[in-house]
Amino acid sequence: MISMNNSLSLLALSYGKTVFYLCTLLCSCLTFLVIRQLLRQRRPRGFPPGPTALPVIGNILSLATEPHVYMKKQSEIYGQIFSLDLGGISTVILNGYDVIKECLYHQNEVFADRPSLPLFQKMTKMGGLLNCKYGRGWIEHRKLAVNSFRYFGSGQMMFQRISEECMFFVDAIDKYKGKPFDPKHLVTNAVSNVTNLVIFGQRFTYDDLDFQHMIEIFSENVELAASAWAFLYNAFPWIEYLPVGKHQTLFRNADEVYDFLQKIIERFSQGRVRQLPRHYIDAYLDEMEQSARDKSMSFSKENLIFSVGELIIAGTETTTNTLRWAMLYLALNPSTQDKVHKEIDSILNGKLPTMEDKQKMPYVEAVLHEILRFCNIVPLGIFRATSQDTVVRGYTIPQGTMVITNLYSVHFDEKYWSNPAIFCPERFLDKNGNFIKGEAFLPFSVGRRQCLGEQLARMEMFLFFTTLLQRFRLQFPKGYIPSLTPKLGMTLQPQPYTICAIRRQQ
Repeated sequence: MISMNNSLSLLALSYGKTVFYLCTLLCSCLTFLVIRQLLRQRRPRGFPPGPTALPVIGNILSLATEPHVYMKKQSEIYGQIFSLDLGGISTVILNGYDVIKECLYHQNEVFADRPSLPLFQKMTKMGGLLNCKYGRGWIEHRKLAVNSFRYFGSGQMMFQRISEECMFFVDAIDKYKGKPFDPKHLVTNAVSNVTNLVIFGQRFTYDDLDFQHMIEIFSENVELAASAWAFLYNAFPWIEYLPVGKHQTLFRNADEVYDFLQKIIERFSQGRVRQLPRHYIDAYLDEMEQSARDKSMSFSKENLIFSVGELIIAGTETTTNTLRWAMLYLALNPSTQDKVHKEIDSILNGKLPTMEDKQKMPYVEAVLHEILRFCNIVPLGIFRATSQDTVVRGYTIPQGTMVITNLYSVHFDEKYWSNPAIFCPERFLDKNGNFIKGEAFLPFSVGRRQCLGEQLARMEMFLFFTTLLQRFRLQFPKGYIPSLTPKLGMTLQPQPYTICAIRRQQ
């Protein structure tokens, strides 16, 4: 009996020592990680100043709501260039037109890189087009995309196909017979079909459920990619193993989209004839075959999938949200809508709009520009990084530093815009009613990473907008008040709303 008690005591003592050693090891590891994180949070010598950061998580919580507004307010304290600590990731914030032009235009190569963030690495392995590191791979993919948009996305044939899509769009709206509806679905489908013509060579019907589902997932991921969970994942990649969190939704969506794109690319590459491309996919596959022996070339099936997905997102989100905001603000401002109708009727005189009409319609141009300025569709652009050490306004910015360009601060820069917080299309007109483009106007960014589909997007916006307003008067249901608070994400999109499109008597 005594022997058994001694054995139990020894076992308990051994177990206690094991637990003690494990607790000591765990505490040591945690202490090491905390110290390591705190060391990462120290600003490099000569780095721009910024607000005080919390231990470990830094300034991440400050970006949970309206990060673009928060950054602009901080610039009033620390200047147009300041820094934030995003969980140990030292980040430079550029605010205001002057400093953004100085960096992205005058030092365009220096600020043309992408940060090696865990989220980018997880989603695209830093390949594809938009998130690709600055270098040969990016140059190759950018050149192919620019040539494809120029070859497949311009000219009289493309204009005719966009005009056809405009008619599908307004005919689909007509089916509601002036009753309230949410325009998001129709606008998204119509706009994405223009990009689809470049990528796949054909459009998708508005009742194609598989494609609808993919577009909805894209939209959700654009929102999640700028959420607090995304910032936390970049700072602490180990949270990937937590079973809960919006980052898990983002990863599941990305896997589903990848599988869908893989199948659809195979479908649209059937019947391909070498060196006679019908669309972007054919052109990409031609490049893959030509460079097959050059191991340094970046063209691959995986990068094709990433590139197609990124082009769909980039070609859909900006224009879609511009048109949705335009519909909302015209319904809220009947006098502005009256002026648009008057100009459309006087210039078009019943015929469908063409790109030649664009120069004759300064007020329509002013409205579209004010929507882009006031609504700030892509407020923070896509995060950049420095490709080499540089100095900006006396501050030292090391190579590889993450850089955020606050385009919202450009469009609300009091130095260049009078009363920027007021929606006023007339700011883009001179005293004679002629259109004038403001200098501090960068909705498509600037520099090496400027939006490659800008020309096509501008064509879409004009044609969809004028075709829509030529046929309909927009108004909200009686007593309905829409929210003007945007849904936050990589883009700012309106909260869901319902609207009535009343057929005009012309």
